[in-house]
Amino acid sequence: MQDIAAATEANPDRTAVGFRGEEWSYEELWELTSRFAAGLAEHGVEAGDRVAVYLPNLPQFVTAFHGTLHAGGIVVPMNPQYKSREISHLLADSEARVVVALSDLVPFVDAVREETSVEHVVSVGGEAEGATPFEEFLAEEGADVVERDDDDVAVQPYTSGTTGRPKGVLLSHHNLAWDARATAKLLPDGVQPDDKFLGVLPLFHIYGMTVTMLSTLFEGGSYYPLPAWDAEATLSRIEAERLTVMHGVPAMFNDLVNFEDADDYDLSSLRFVNSGGSSLPIEVMNRFETVFGVELYEGYGLTETSPVTHANRPGERRPGSIGKPLDGLDARIVDGAFEDVPPVERGPVDEEAVDLNEITGELVVSGPNVMRGYYGLPEADEEAFTEDGGERWFHTGDIGYRDEDDYYYVVDRAKHMIVTGGYNVYPREVEELLFEHPQVADAAVVGIPDDRRGETVKAYVVPVPDSDVTPEEIRQYCLDTLAEYKHPREVEFIDELPRTTTGKVQKFELRDRSGTAPSDDDETGGER
Repeated sequence: MQDIAAATEANPDRTAVGFRGEEWSYEELWELTSRFAAGLAEHGVEAGDRVAVYLPNLPQFVTAFHGTLHAGGIVVPMNPQYKSREISHLLADSEARVVVALSDLVPFVDAVREETSVEHVVSVGGEAEGATPFEEFLAEEGADVVERDDDDVAVQPYTSGTTGRPKGVLLSHHNLAWDARATAKLLPDGVQPDDKFLGVLPLFHIYGMTVTMLSTLFEGGSYYPLPAWDAEATLSRIEAERLTVMHGVPAMFNDLVNFEDADDYDLSSLRFVNSGGSSLPIEVMNRFETVFGVELYEGYGLTETSPVTHANRPGERRPGSIGKPLDGLDARIVDGAFEDVPPVERGPVDEEAVDLNEITGELVVSGPNVMRGYYGLPEADEEAFTEDGGERWFHTGDIGYRDEDDYYYVVDRAKHMIVTGGYNVYPREVEELLFEHPQVADAAVVGIPDDRRGETVKAYVVPVPDSDVTPEEIRQYCLDTLAEYKHPREVEFIDELPRTTTGKVQKFELRDRSGTAPSDDDETGGER
């Protein structure tokens, strides 16, 4: 809370949050968070207690988040698209005592309340049976800040759980503050008080939480949340409000470049645009820059690393790379024996001309933004970390390589790699090619069972509207460009790819659709 206090003292009258024509100054935001903290204290919440925030991107999320920290509590952010079955584990596992929920979502909390430690529910956007309206929950007078140590847990987000049960990630005050400050410095001259950030990334997610909300508010900028993703609303908001910074995921940028009237919008106010959450196809990056005349940078991180670990920067950008490690963070590419894999001279490499198995390894990181561990899961901690050279290294689960200029390149997730007839196929390579096809709007590649090869490659393709392309033409297009064993032997057209709220393709659903049972292992909350 010291960062928000300092920003309030320096910019009391400057806009902190703007939403649907209303604006709240830093002084007003501080008062609201203080009153929310006092409301928590009146309801028995003490330092170290957990408060779940079950909201879309609304000003009340900002208030509840910072108000919980103000009170010494721990924030448990929850996806507002989740239903009772999905939140039951999060609430029971975290032992949250209070839930702040959209009024329409309160029934989902009530349905599982007896299985949890929830004592109080606060409703936003209307009254709900058994819940206290947000405005009534705020105390008349604010509370003093409950001091917490830098290493105390501040936020407990959950991994995306795309293949298994989500794990609670313990992020300290120092983890978050360090990463927010470091990512703020990626902008030319850093985040400035007159910067206006588009808040379209969901706040329950670590990318939206740290890189947009915290980086903005810690530096005295203005945060403009949008409750749901909509390409037209995004373009209109940037143009009307003259917003200066946008962080998004590749699916969002793909939607923007495919929007019918995209080039009618003036996005010249943007001075920094960044993509994370999953690998950015180079074709999407090129099309975005052509349509809008704004450079698009790519970064990388995970829920467990608060999230950013690598980034391309103005003046230090290499398309196809996730960039260089943040200053103060260490990264390595290691083999199965935890020995360093030598770098290539310069990337990105021609993946057809090299043996990727010779140059790649697992990306591991160590630094002040790496989580304390998983909540109540010592065995998962033991698997996630390796002690080496006096440092504690976190295993990202991503396969990649680096070059002699210290740029890093992610080839794919280890669990996504397809082994067909003894050859390794990295889905990202095939997906990059598919995105280059003018009749492909979206695509994902998975491995499916094959009696002869063990696995074979299957592509799910979303054609552009009114396209007359056929699956056979797509298959032949890949065969003409890639090694025979890499091309998709099956191509299925699909109306929409299944994605998480943050744009990651849920490949287990695609494998399941093909009759392949998903793994029981959970993926990390990777936020490339």
